[in-house]
Amino acid sequence: MAQELSGRATAPIEDTWIGEAEPRRRLSLFRVLLALIVLAGVGYGGYVVIRSKLVPAAPVKETWFAPYVDVTLTPVYQFQSTSDDPARQTVLGFVVDSPNPNQPCQPSWGAAYSLRGADQSLTVGSRIAQMQQDGAEPIVSFGGHAHTSLDVSCTSVPALVKAYQSVITRYHLNTIDLDIEGTALDNVGATQRRAQAVAELERTARETGQRLAVWLTLPVEANGLQDNALSVVSAMLAQRVSIAGINIMAMDFSTPPGGGDTMLGLTENALYATHSQLMTLYQRYGEHPTSAQVWQQTGATVMIGQNNVRGENFTTSDASGLAGFAKKIGLGRISMWSLNRDSQCGSSFPEIGLMSNNCSGTAQSGLQFASIFNRLPGQAIAYDNVTAAPTPPAPNTNPLDAPYPLWSATEQYPQGYKVVEHGEIYQAKWYNSGDDPSAVVAYSYETPWELIGPVLPGDHAPVIPQLPAGTYPHWKLATSYTAGDKVLYKGLGYAAKWSNQGVSPSTAANDPTGSPWRALYAIPGEPATG
Repeated sequence: MAQELSGRATAPIEDTWIGEAEPRRRLSLFRVLLALIVLAGVGYGGYVVIRSKLVPAAPVKETWFAPYVDVTLTPVYQFQSTSDDPARQTVLGFVVDSPNPNQPCQPSWGAAYSLRGADQSLTVGSRIAQMQQDGAEPIVSFGGHAHTSLDVSCTSVPALVKAYQSVITRYHLNTIDLDIEGTALDNVGATQRRAQAVAELERTARETGQRLAVWLTLPVEANGLQDNALSVVSAMLAQRVSIAGINIMAMDFSTPPGGGDTMLGLTENALYATHSQLMTLYQRYGEHPTSAQVWQQTGATVMIGQNNVRGENFTTSDASGLAGFAKKIGLGRISMWSLNRDSQCGSSFPEIGLMSNNCSGTAQSGLQFASIFNRLPGQAIAYDNVTAAPTPPAPNTNPLDAPYPLWSATEQYPQGYKVVEHGEIYQAKWYNSGDDPSAVVAYSYETPWELIGPVLPGDHAPVIPQLPAGTYPHWKLATSYTAGDKVLYKGLGYAAKWSNQGVSPSTAANDPTGSPWRALYAIPGEPATG
């Protein structure tokens, strides 16, 4: 999203005022026209005669709601839980380029985790699989404002296709969202590569009997899409991409509402202007959709509560108005930034005007924005002309492949601890012992365990690296130890918590409270400590 707060788990951003957003840059008319001419002519020999297959065979009839979740933001948002995320589809952001300059064009979550690292640290893959098992639709968003997008870092179309496809395949996706802003919006080379890559992805999906829906998320002003955003759409049309829809970021407008206007009013103005622009643009490429068809392929994403621009606060009243507008006009999609923020800020912060990554900065009840928008009954994907709906991976029930410790009725589990039971991963919501994670309960608050998702094919038991001999003295039965002494026991390090003799460091695993030893290593599944 425009100037979204980056949420790396390693460096959480404090709740603070971001300040006035700078007006978005506009491309010169000459540069836009030049880009359009080049893009329209490549490979097809003309501008007007190109057909883009704009209108799908079975357009979505009802507006669907898909909230965004900042996947890497601390605390981790449990988007796989229906109590935390009631939506039928959720947009997970953001997949961007790896921050390693020696390995460009490598997908990462928020430039903080590789895809594999996100599975290990955030159980992203298992949580996405859990969504799919529950019948919800995960939508991965590529790009965003905060980091380098793949279309900028990947300098060839095949490399970009490979990067996109690796994410689509890994998470069994049917819908993706390309959030195009920042430097990617003004990069003509990235615009060309992106359009060609998406065309190739769609061809591959068709050849394999699958369906891939691609949404373009673009910044907007109250008077519509600016020149650089229009050039992104034109590039897609020039490559005959079947655009699923254009989603405008109705937030951070250059001019805040004034004179009795509201954020709802600015959003509606932006939607009407965008609709008019798209009707004209599609016709230039030989397409003649009806007004209703264009509305069904248009979406709006709002930033709930306080926006980055002072004076812009999207309220729950605005949300109700937008939901009604969407239903009346036949809008394709509504999204919001973000579920992480869908709660009222605490009493230690001012109620109105706070820009936070974990609360909205407006008066509301918990998940009130999601509740308002979730009344919209539509679904993101309609399975037409495909061999079958995708099947999420079955849980891997081999205990030898469990990536976290197997649950034990005799162990003590502090908040945040992860365990595996019957091929499913669970995380402790609070301290417990003896509570079976797989026990059936009527309400989620009755169990101390949060279902994360299945153990995935390819998962394996963790290996704790051993320390080389000589790192610490080997533990000896006859040696007397004082607090702070460090030893090696079976290749692993331990530190004495108090004076002891003859007590094996192995007791640290089965009696962490009573044992005089503290492990100097972490077992995967253990919560982070300071």
